[in-house]
Amino acid sequence: MKLAKTYGYLKKDLDAIETALHTAIQAEHPVLRKASTQLLNAGGKRIRPVFVLLCGQMADEHPDQLLTVAVSLELIHMATLVHDDVVDDAELRRGKPTIKHQYSNRVAMYTGDYILARALEYITQLDHPDIHRLLSETLVEVCVGEIEQIKYKYNWSQQLRDYLRRIRRKTALLIATSCKLGALAGGTSQQDARKLHQYGYYIGMSYQIIDDILDFTSSEKVLGKPTASDLLQGNVTLPVLFAMKNKNFKAKLERTLQNPEVINEAEFTELLSILHKTDAIEQSYQISEQYLNKALMALQGLPNKKAKLALDSIARSIGDRRS
Repeated sequence: MKLAKTYGYLKKDLDAIETALHTAIQAEHPVLRKASTQLLNAGGKRIRPVFVLLCGQMADEHPDQLLTVAVSLELIHMATLVHDDVVDDAELRRGKPTIKHQYSNRVAMYTGDYILARALEYITQLDHPDIHRLLSETLVEVCVGEIEQIKYKYNWSQQLRDYLRRIRRKTALLIATSCKLGALAGGTSQQDARKLHQYGYYIGMSYQIIDDILDFTSSEKVLGKPTASDLLQGNVTLPVLFAMKNKNFKAKLERTLQNPEVINEAEFTELLSILHKTDAIEQSYQISEQYLNKALMALQGLPNKKAKLALDSIARSIGDRRS
């Protein structure tokens, strides 16, 4: 997403967050330090800190607390990425070797645990029970989501509700929490904090759906991982769910991925070709658009501030995202 103009005025704050992230992951053990630094240096959109800052600026009473919340949430996100790569047996992330691939599953799991522990330690600087309660509840749901993702791998009979519940826990809740925690740390009213939480939830749902679409429509160079890698790993995403309504696609899918350890490349390429001939991609974009419209509606009634305009622009940019 080319959003620099949307929240370019946050550069100073985002630079401070980046510095704090580097400081937070400096472990005494060299392997933990090296692995954590490798992950951080791989980059990322830092979209969760952006949401914390923007939602906090709806009141902007406690700017120092915003940085603490932003750093903690980005660390939590980083930890989930490390664990995800172990679950998915992923070799690449953002075009670079994953921690589990470069070291081992065990090192990756401990690295993720370490980063998560640092996140929780970092946010203890805040004396705000509501923030700690919401963060704890969110982490419980994220963990359940990880288990659900494992449960539904290579399950071709799952339903739309299963997918939506999974991405709610996988992505939407952490973005929604970023918005609400930023609002609470910034001193907004409970009513406005709830609206921003709704906005974040709907944005998160749309964002993940578009990510799942791009897994089929973008290139390996842009994705930083093989095209259709989610499907190769047995993850049933929205385009696949819609494509499975086509009997030819579903039969081909079940044959091609019958033995995940030995997949014929030519057959898999043909499978993707069938998917693209259905209207699965367009249907998926339509669902994403529905969530984006709900996100924009959630912003109605909030104070007309610069941050609100940025949140509106982010939602529209997500809807236009094609890479």
